[in-house]
Amino acid sequence: MDSSTAFWRNLCKRHNSTAQDFALVVKFVRTCKLSQKRICASPKAIGNGRFCNRKPKAELLLRGRRMQNVYTVAQVNSYIRNMFTQDFMLQKVRIRGEVSNCKYHTSGHIYFTLKDEKSAISCVMFSSDRRGLSFRMAEGQQVIVSGSVDVYERDGKYQMYARQIELDGIGVLYEKYERLKAELAERGMFAEEYKRPIPRYIKVLGVVTAETGAAVHDIINVATRRNPYVQVILYPAIVQGEAAAPSIINGIRALERLQADTIIVGRGGGSIEDLWAFNEEAVAQAVFDCSVPIISAVGHETDVTITDFVADLRAPTPSAAAELAVCDFGQLEERLEECAVTMQRLCRRTVQGYRNRAEQYGVRLKYLSPLYILRTRKTQSASLEERLQAAMERRLQETRHKLALYAAQMKGLSPLDKLSQGYAYASDVSGKTLSSVEQVAVGEQIRVYVKDGSLLAQVQEKQNG
Repeated sequence: MDSSTAFWRNLCKRHNSTAQDFALVVKFVRTCKLSQKRICASPKAIGNGRFCNRKPKAELLLRGRRMQNVYTVAQVNSYIRNMFTQDFMLQKVRIRGEVSNCKYHTSGHIYFTLKDEKSAISCVMFSSDRRGLSFRMAEGQQVIVSGSVDVYERDGKYQMYARQIELDGIGVLYEKYERLKAELAERGMFAEEYKRPIPRYIKVLGVVTAETGAAVHDIINVATRRNPYVQVILYPAIVQGEAAAPSIINGIRALERLQADTIIVGRGGGSIEDLWAFNEEAVAQAVFDCSVPIISAVGHETDVTITDFVADLRAPTPSAAAELAVCDFGQLEERLEECAVTMQRLCRRTVQGYRNRAEQYGVRLKYLSPLYILRTRKTQSASLEERLQAAMERRLQETRHKLALYAAQMKGLSPLDKLSQGYAYASDVSGKTLSSVEQVAVGEQIRVYVKDGSLLAQVQEKQNG
């Protein structure tokens, strides 16, 4: 028996074919080898005893003796898909899991992943099967998907083709959570304008949580470590079960009456059922109506409840809530010391500045004093008087000098000076100056002026030249 005959025998056994079917297969294969034709046979065709020369979905192609048992990727994927198709359990299966990576395509198809804590499977619901979906799918929903598991030949990946999807028990809670969240958001209970600021320095811290849980110990340890003088008042509330919501509401109201500065409402982590009391509308309303600022510290950082949205501040953990509510006393002391040093430095600088300004004002007042002004003006007057006197003396001296020069010049031109040098001045008896002999006649009288007087003379003779 050659290898190809063994392959077809095993294939017939896998699909519960009869010995007669196997004989037909061997005969057909040998005939095709002689004619060098491409043959193919699907497991379904083997089971029904039918063969064909065209390419079916589960093609097994033989290319001669040298390529026996070598198949294409498409052949293998097609064969595997045929195995999935013939498995009755995979054609009608129900799977429970959590929705993840949910995407609504524009074509109307829904692509999502169904997962649990150990594994995941890709799923698709075609638009033609959307009538089997009565809600809008979202991340984190727990659902039960009914449909079939098949292979997508092109990618060689198997996935579930969903025909019906229904919410599981936790999924119902999640849907209720989303509905209440949308309702309260529409009523404005999540709006930032209603959030009260958390006091920076508090004296009394109220805590609403379980008395025996780890959350209360974390809160007390962090609060007392940060500020040993803060007073922590615990209201031991029930945080899980049917009685949890009324107990939490009573705790909030009791601490409000005790006039706590800040209230922490929370508990440790858990499932959505464990945390459901913090998703109740009555609890959210009590948090919203409380006049004391409330910090929500429910579960871990990934756990989000309705109380987180309504509270004035959300903390990822109870320990973080205590850090947000209680200031660090050591840091406060250091800050106060730094402020004291800064204030002293500023005070000294301010006093010195005012002292300098006072000195400047004193100097300015001294200059503006009437006595100082009079003394200054007197000094200025004396100085001006001295300058004026000196200027006048200088001017008189200059004038005297010029006058002396003018006197010397006039002296050289003075008639008296000329007379004193032996010259005389003659005029007729009427006083008219005689400058020519033609002005007088012989026998006329003239007056001759000399240095010390005048003479009356009579002309005896005229002589020209």
